Amino acid sequence: MHSAMWKQAVEWLAAAATDPQECKREWDHGKGTALLAAGRYWDVLSVPDRLGLLALDILWRDPLKVPGPTLVDVTARRVGFFLPPDPASEWVGFGVRHVGRGSWVAVPPPYRPAGRLEWLVPPDGAGTLHAPGPLELALRGATGTLAVLAPVSAEPAGPEGW
Repeated sequence: MHSAMWKQAVEWLAAAATDPQECKREWDHGKGTALLAAGRYWDVLSVPDRLGLLALDILWRDPLKVPGPTLVDVTARRVGFFLPPDPASEWVGFGVRHVGRGSWVAVPPPYRPAGRLEWLVPPDGAGTLHAPGPLELALRGATGTLAVLAPVSAEPAGPEGW
């Protein structure tokens, strides 16, 4: 991304803050993260990291579509997909959390990681988000892959550790 796109991404994200100017100062001079309100411009679907990374890989398979903003928390081992706000949506699945109106999300600036948080796909500044339909299909596909892999990884190791 060139500098104009970074600036647009910063402005787009900071708009969700109570005080956008303070948000930008915190990104530049503070701890590097800001608490942003979910439910106004976007919601976040938070899933376990293995599921989220596989789903993101599935979403990248369409070369004509860049996935929406996607954040990883490497300590909590979770991936967050930014999608349009929808207070009536119900996402069901093991470890799946829908973060919407009334909730806050810790977010690093779009141009660098901050501590345990890092953008896998940074916001583009134009407001592009994950579409719920394709995201759901990708999560279902990833769940199927994990279901097949889980029994294999649960097998005891042989004498040489294989």
